[in-house]
Amino acid sequence: MHANTSTFHSKITLAGSLIAIGIVFGDIGTSPLYTLNAVFHDKVISEAIALGSLSAIFWTLFFQTTLKYVIITLQADNNGEGGIFSLYALIRRYFGKWLIFPAMAGGAFLIADGIITPPISVASAIEGVQSVVPGFNTVPFVIAILIGLFVFQQFGTDKIGKIFGPAMVVWFGFIAVIGAMALAENLSVLKALNPYYAYKMLVLEPGGFWFLGSIFLCTTGAEALYSDMGHCGRNNIRISWIFIKIALVLCYAGQTAWLMDHVGETIGTLSPFYHIVPPQIFWLALIIATLATIIASQALISGCFTLINEAIRLDIWPRHLVLFPGNIKGQLYIPAINWFLMMGCIGMVLYFKESTKMEAAFGLSVTLTMIMSTLLINFYLRAKRVNLLLVSFITGLFICIEMSFLIANLQKIAEGGWITLLIGALLFMVMFVWWKGKKTKNAIMALAAIENYIPVLKQLSIDESIPKFATNLVFLTASPSKGKVEQNVIDSILNQGTPKRADIYWFVHVNVTNEPYGLNYDVDTLVKNDIYFIEFNLGFREEPRIDFYFRQVVSEMIKNKEVDVSERKEFNYQKNTIGDFKFVVRDSFLSFDNNMTFWKNFIMKSFYNLKYLSVKEEVNFGLDRSNLIIEKYPLIIYPYGANKLVRK
Repeated sequence: MHANTSTFHSKITLAGSLIAIGIVFGDIGTSPLYTLNAVFHDKVISEAIALGSLSAIFWTLFFQTTLKYVIITLQADNNGEGGIFSLYALIRRYFGKWLIFPAMAGGAFLIADGIITPPISVASAIEGVQSVVPGFNTVPFVIAILIGLFVFQQFGTDKIGKIFGPAMVVWFGFIAVIGAMALAENLSVLKALNPYYAYKMLVLEPGGFWFLGSIFLCTTGAEALYSDMGHCGRNNIRISWIFIKIALVLCYAGQTAWLMDHVGETIGTLSPFYHIVPPQIFWLALIIATLATIIASQALISGCFTLINEAIRLDIWPRHLVLFPGNIKGQLYIPAINWFLMMGCIGMVLYFKESTKMEAAFGLSVTLTMIMSTLLINFYLRAKRVNLLLVSFITGLFICIEMSFLIANLQKIAEGGWITLLIGALLFMVMFVWWKGKKTKNAIMALAAIENYIPVLKQLSIDESIPKFATNLVFLTASPSKGKVEQNVIDSILNQGTPKRADIYWFVHVNVTNEPYGLNYDVDTLVKNDIYFIEFNLGFREEPRIDFYFRQVVSEMIKNKEVDVSERKEFNYQKNTIGDFKFVVRDSFLSFDNNMTFWKNFIMKSFYNLKYLSVKEEVNFGLDRSNLIIEKYPLIIYPYGANKLVRK
C-alpha cells in the first residue's frame, strides 16, 4: 500500500492535474469574485489601499497557500489521504492524546465554514446580473442552484466529474486573460509585489490592519486543498498550482489596475471582478463564473464528506450511513451530512441574502482551523526529525501570520461571524461528547476469556432439558482479541433468563482496515463443532454484508470438514446443511442506577441521544432482520453506594 501510495503521489499525469484543477482548487479559485469586493465595499478607493491589498494578497498566497500547504503540509499524507484528521492520525502515536482537541476543533470549524462557502461563491457569481438588471433578486436562484447541487450528490460525480477539470481550466484561463487585459492598461501596479506596500497599508494607513479580515478571503480554500489531496495526488496538485497561482495573481492585478483608474470613487454594488469583464462577453463571464462556483461548492461538499468519514473512523463522530456512489478514488456520500449542509447553506442565504453580507461572516472559522493545523504540522515535522530550530521558525512564522488574520477577523463576530463560530462550537461539542462517551463506555467494558467458559458452554450445548435457542448462535463482538469477548456477551448466553442453548456458538469481530479495498477473514477454532471466533478484515470502502459473508465462511468450513454436520438429525428436514442462524446484537442503554455528577450525566445522556440518531449496528453490518435479535442491557458507570433504605 505504501509503495502504491507514494507512486500515486509522486506521479504527474495530465488526467491527475485536470482532476486537481477541477476538485482541489475550486474554493481558492473562485475567491477573485469576492476578495477585493470585501476590501472596498462601501469604501472610497485609495491608491495606498489598492496597492497594499494586491501586495497583501500576493504574499498571503505565497506564505499561506504555497509555503504552508502546497510545499509543507502536502508532505503529510496518511495512506494517501489528507486533511486535518489524517494529520492527527499520523502523529498521535508519537505525542500525547491531547492532540485530539486541536484536531477536533480544526475539523469542526472547517465544516462550519463549509456551510457558508457554497452560498458566498454562488451568490457572488449570480449577483453579476445586477449590473444589467439593477435590483435583481438573486436569492431564489442561489437557493435553487444549491438545492440542485445537494440533491445531485447521491448519484456521485463520476460522469459529470469528468467535465470539472476542463471547466475549471476554462475558468482559470478566462480570469488570467481578463486580468492580463486590465493589467495591460496599467502595468505599474506590479510594483505592489514588493511587500513594502502591504506593510505601508497595514501599519501606516489608519485602520489598515483591519483590512486583513477581507484579504484573508483569498486563501480560505487552502485547507480544503489539503482535505481533497486523496483524490488526485500530491505532485499533480503542486504542478497545477503553478498555473493557478499565475491566473489568480493576474486576475487580482487586473482588478487592482481598474481600482487605480478609479481612485476617489466607490466600486458601487458590483464586484471589481465584473468591472474588468468586457461588456461584450458579460453573459459568457456570468455563466463561466456560475459554473466555476458550482464546481467549487462540489469540491467543498466532497471535502466535508471525507472529513466526517475520517472522524467516524477515529471514533470522534457518530456513525452514519456512508455510501460510495462512484468509482472515483476517495469519493463518498453521507446522506445525513448532505442534508445537514443543504439546510445550513439555505439558512445562510435566507439570513444574509447577499454575498457582501456573507463576506463579513466568512473566514473567521477557517482561521481557527488553520491555527490548529499549524499546531499539528509542528508536531508532524518534529516526528519527522526536522531540525528543531527550523520547525520553531516555521511554526512561529505561521502562528504570527494566522494570529494577525484571527485578530483582524474578530471584527466579523458582530457582523454575522458568530453564526459560523456557533455552528463550529456545536460540531466540536458533538465530537467531544461522542469521543468522551465512547471512551467512558469502553473503559468499563470488561472482557472475559472464552477458555474459562468452554466447559460450561459445551455442557449447555448438549443439555436437552433446556429448549434449543438456535442451531447456530452468532454474537457480534467489539473485542479484537480472539480469545476474549465482552463479559456481557457471556452473561447473555448464561445469565439472562433461560440459558441460550445452541449447537455452535460463533463470535464474530469486524475490523475495518485503513486500506480502501480488501476482504479477508480469519477463523480461530476454540472447540471443534462448538465454539468458533471469526475476524473479518474489510477495507473501509467495502460494504459490510456480514450476514452474507458469514454464511459463505460457514459453507466453506463445512466443505473443508472444519465443521462436522453429519450427526445432526434435524438437518434431514432442512434444505441446507448448516441449520438456522440467530445473530445477536447487544445494545446498551444508560441505567437509572447510575450515581453521576452533573457533567458526567450530561456527557453520557448526550452520548446516548447521539447514538439514537446514528446508524444502527445491524444496518451498519448488513444483517438480515429475519434472523436478528437485538438485546438491550443496562450500562452502569458509577453505581450507587450503600443502600439507605430502612425497613420499619
